[in-house]
Amino acid sequence: MTSDREQPRPARVRLDLPLAPRRRLLPDWDPDAFGRLTERIARFLGTGRFIVWMTFTIICWLLWNIFAPATVRFDEYPFILLTLALSLQASYAAPLILLAQNRQDDRDRVNLAQDRKQNERSIADTEYLSREVAALRMGLGEVATRDWMRSELEGLLRDLEERSPAREP
Repeated sequence: MTSDREQPRPARVRLDLPLAPRRRLLPDWDPDAFGRLTERIARFLGTGRFIVWMTFTIICWLLWNIFAPATVRFDEYPFILLTLALSLQASYAAPLILLAQNRQDDRDRVNLAQDRKQNERSIADTEYLSREVAALRMGLGEVATRDWMRSELEGLLRDLEERSPAREP
């Protein structure tokens, strides 16, 4: 018998099945793709092409708003809209350049760690080879050389000649 106080048990959660994706308020974005985009923009901002295009655009803007008929001018003399556009461009350019620099710093850090590991392996290999060469030199010091064998045989021959009775012809 079940009483009125008993709550129904929740459905058992299966651990072998993935959870259903949750809804998010913000769109999902790939930080690596965003980083690559910022690097491309930062690279473009650092080129002569960007400087030339920016200079050309500003000169055209100024010439249009100074010499065009008053009815088609869109930014009168203190050129507030131009100032606003340049400020907006600078406010986006600075963080994009910083993001690109941070990514470059991360890459440099990884490359430096890999270089250190490679240097450690090279040092270990060099030390091993040095020990092997030293062992070979020590081993060669104990090997009978041709000159040593010749001198030993000559000494034995002299000893034999001295001990044997002299033959008379």
